[in-house]
Amino acid sequence: MLDIKRFRDNPAEIRDSLQKRGESTEVVEEVLRRDAELRQIKANTEQVNATINKLSKQVRDTKEAAAKQELIAKSRAMGEEIKQAEADRSRLENELYQLMLTIPNVPHSSVPVGKDENENVEVRRWSEPKHFDFEPKPHWEIGENLGIVDFERGVKVFGNRGYALVGQGARLERALFNWMLDVHVSDHGYTEIYPPYLVKREAALGTGQLPKFAEEMYYDPIQEVYLNPTAEVPVTNLHAQEILEPGVLPIKYCAFTTCFRTETGSGGRDKRGVVRVHQFNKVEMVKFVEPSTSYAELESLVSNAEDILQRLGLPYRVLKMCTGDVGFTAAMKFDPEVWMAGQNKYVEISSCSNFEDFQARRANIRYRPALDAKPEFVHTLNGSGLAVGRTWAAILENYQQADGSVIVPEVLRPYMGGLEIITGK
Repeated sequence: MLDIKRFRDNPAEIRDSLQKRGESTEVVEEVLRRDAELRQIKANTEQVNATINKLSKQVRDTKEAAAKQELIAKSRAMGEEIKQAEADRSRLENELYQLMLTIPNVPHSSVPVGKDENENVEVRRWSEPKHFDFEPKPHWEIGENLGIVDFERGVKVFGNRGYALVGQGARLERALFNWMLDVHVSDHGYTEIYPPYLVKREAALGTGQLPKFAEEMYYDPIQEVYLNPTAEVPVTNLHAQEILEPGVLPIKYCAFTTCFRTETGSGGRDKRGVVRVHQFNKVEMVKFVEPSTSYAELESLVSNAEDILQRLGLPYRVLKMCTGDVGFTAAMKFDPEVWMAGQNKYVEISSCSNFEDFQARRANIRYRPALDAKPEFVHTLNGSGLAVGRTWAAILENYQQADGSVIVPEVLRPYMGGLEIITGK
């Protein structure tokens, strides 16, 4: 959520931000109108309260009964005005709050201006895609041929985009997230969290999934909880409504969770394979930092995601997302994309974002710079480290051999019981 002072002091900045995102600017006028009404009600209420206080003093000082009753009647009438004003104030505060929840973050000034994903900017690449002396296959063909993934039975159990990992395929998935967690904890300095998978509405509001992305989340109306769409939601909200004491920042968490998304609006993209599914595993990195350090922390966050790809020997590139594709909550976002040899394209495998104080304001996460200092909002960041299923797919496509087998990356072999080659059946 944006600070209302930004609308009052520089509405042009918000309009410009929305225009660069390709969104309507009409909401700015709505915010300013409701804010002006609210401030007027507050001013009027203060004035009426002051008058009531004067009348109360006059009542005490007046001896004549009729005059005293007249003053009391005026005071009571003004009291009714106050009640109505408070009701109007409460209504307007709620309307303004609900409106503010729908307004996206302001992109950082260095974010490239663009309409959509086609205008994202590539900032670097690592490693050249491998040249095969045979026609490389996509992961779904490799996996089915090896018998390590079963799409048919997965669809039978769940429906569209369902799948089950089998044998060495399941073990590779498990090896990946265990290894990723170990790297982030031991080498990158994160504290591991195993968070709840079910989250309250307030938690999803806090990180910005609600209200905008309600259709993309699975909801249980009986318990009034959502299945987590990403570990970002439960992990960030661990510190909701808290004031963090001096010296504790930065806080760095990593978490493995299964994530659940309806994929409403994904259209016909990535219908085959495990790239875009309703249930998937992901290792997430979440940071709470001081505002002055948040962009340096973003660089290290991206570096941590890249380190996982480099250790696996997977070619990738990093994109800086443009204003039309930076996401609702982010001020800046980088997407590492892994090379998929069997599909001859790069595919997003991580998103690393700096939200500045956007989430912290929604979730009310603050810190004290010093013991006697006034609390300030933290900056929050998060990034995938990595999407496990997509990493699984990238290994199959980049490490496939002519006979259909798949080489296990060296760093994963201790987690695979020493297995060097996946032969499946």
